[in-house]
Amino acid sequence: MKKTYLYITVFFSGMTALAVELSASRLIGNVYGSSNLVWACVIGLILIYLTLGYWLGGKAADRNPDYGNFYRIIMWASLSVGLIPILARPFLRTTANAFDQLDMPILVGVFVTILCLFIIPVTLVGMVSPFALKLAIEDTETAGKISGRLSAISTAGSFIGTFLPVLVLIPLIGTYRTFLFFSS
Repeated sequence: MKKTYLYITVFFSGMTALAVELSASRLIGNVYGSSNLVWACVIGLILIYLTLGYWLGGKAADRNPDYGNFYRIIMWASLSVGLIPILARPFLRTTANAFDQLDMPILVGVFVTILCLFIIPVTLVGMVSPFALKLAIEDTETAGKISGRLSAISTAGSFIGTFLPVLVLIPLIGTYRTFLFFSS
């Protein structure tokens, strides 16, 4: 039964990772536009944060493979995703004004914004899969099968997380509430 909860959790973390990325582009786009440069910055930095999360999640799981720690990471990830819309408005206003006054390239403004708003939430979301893998593996004979299953489940969640915010949630409830939806 515990594995079922792990699979459900990995599905939703995969969904949240992509939903946050696509919602981030909408959030950033309202201030900096939606050029290829902006998209490249969003995608590139989100991938770096996920990479950092995978690495840290694996280390944390090896240090203390405990369900309590696993769900604490998820709780903090959820909280930090929920803080994005609260912090975004004043932060975006401040960075946009500062970079206008300093005549800085748009890339710098986008980079700083994505760095400050998304590094913690996306890194924490990225920690989920490797931690879940550590908890799910009972013996090395099934490690490949379990790893493949968790990756497939996470990717299925990511697929849903690609379309749900863009086609349903953002048009229906807006960008800010979409972040709150995925934080819960």
